[in-house]
Amino acid sequence: MSKSNVQVAWAPLQVEEMLGGRHPLCLDILGVQFTVRWGRGVTGQQRERMRSAWARCASESAPHLPSLAREPNGSQPFSASVTYQSLTDDGGTFALQAASFEELAENLTSRLTVAAILANAGQLTMLHACGVADPATGAVVALVAKSGTGKTTAARVLAVTYGYVTDETVAIRPDGSVVPYPKPLSLKQEYVVPKLQVGPDELRLQPAHTKPFIQSIVLLDRVEGAVLPTLSKVPLANALLALIPDSSSQGELDQPLQSLCRLIDSVGGVWRVTYSEAADLPAALQPLFQEQFRTNPEWEANTVETESGHIPAGFIRRAAPKDAVAIGDDLLLMLDNEIVRLSGIGPAIWEATAEAVAEDQLADDVGTVHGRQEGYRGAVSEAVKQLIAKSVLEQGSN
Repeated sequence: MSKSNVQVAWAPLQVEEMLGGRHPLCLDILGVQFTVRWGRGVTGQQRERMRSAWARCASESAPHLPSLAREPNGSQPFSASVTYQSLTDDGGTFALQAASFEELAENLTSRLTVAAILANAGQLTMLHACGVADPATGAVVALVAKSGTGKTTAARVLAVTYGYVTDETVAIRPDGSVVPYPKPLSLKQEYVVPKLQVGPDELRLQPAHTKPFIQSIVLLDRVEGAVLPTLSKVPLANALLALIPDSSSQGELDQPLQSLCRLIDSVGGVWRVTYSEAADLPAALQPLFQEQFRTNPEWEANTVETESGHIPAGFIRRAAPKDAVAIGDDLLLMLDNEIVRLSGIGPAIWEATAEAVAEDQLADDVGTVHGRQEGYRGAVSEAVKQLIAKSVLEQGSN
């Protein structure tokens, strides 16, 4: 259906919905404008529940007309349709159906989040983290963790005192300012699979500062048993290896590793908090809302160009990475959205394969750097096999 036909079809339905109090849900998520139109199976009470849960993400922009919600079938009585658009992305549409309203609401939260993240790929550093801000200064502490390991619980506890920024994605602009995403919190229900979408207002979480900025980055490390919370600094290479898998679309940024290194330098490094009870976090994290000493760079960009073109049979050449940084004796590479750490003889192999090289010559080059102990050629050969398997190196063929 063309855009004009959609608008014609929408017009009488829009009037019908407005008269019936069934206004579409209009949201601003990470700068992306969403309009949600509920299907007929969603009751007025359920619509109001979602309007309240998403109140802190409400958009003041005129809604983009969504496509018509598909009529529910017998097994999927709850439905919604969504359109979205941003300044940098043409946006799109998607439709959802579910067997229960709770399932529909949970799926909607997930799809809205993914669509907003994809629309901002290459523009923002997006950490899979909960974020809370000092209500007076706007200083944000980002608590990075995988799903199901304590982010939402930490947000509920901390945001009683600090401003609630998000329990899902801490989005950071290049200047260090943070784009809030105060979505409903997804709370587990006992014996029920769909998580309940509960708004921060209902949980009485504090609002975020109007101009939040990143102050500290912390890895959440929840352990079993009664332990006192401890803060420890994470070495830079380990921090990068931990953050990349828990970031969204970092590989789409220009110089993804270098930009993350610069961010880490700007906040004085990455911390780890080891704890067992979320109730202990406010006191443990309090120092991290203060300005941190910027660290001197421990890293160096590896900008040596990689040769392109055909690789002769029997020769080895490194693949062209998205980015590479040297940290001490190690080399970290960004290949697509995966980070690889080269240690030991790995960096020497990398340096020697900027141009296609025969494996015997490669072993000689590595031996020049690391010495020619007994069995060194076998060690180089085994390392080469492993690096080919990881797509760090490429092997020529006939």
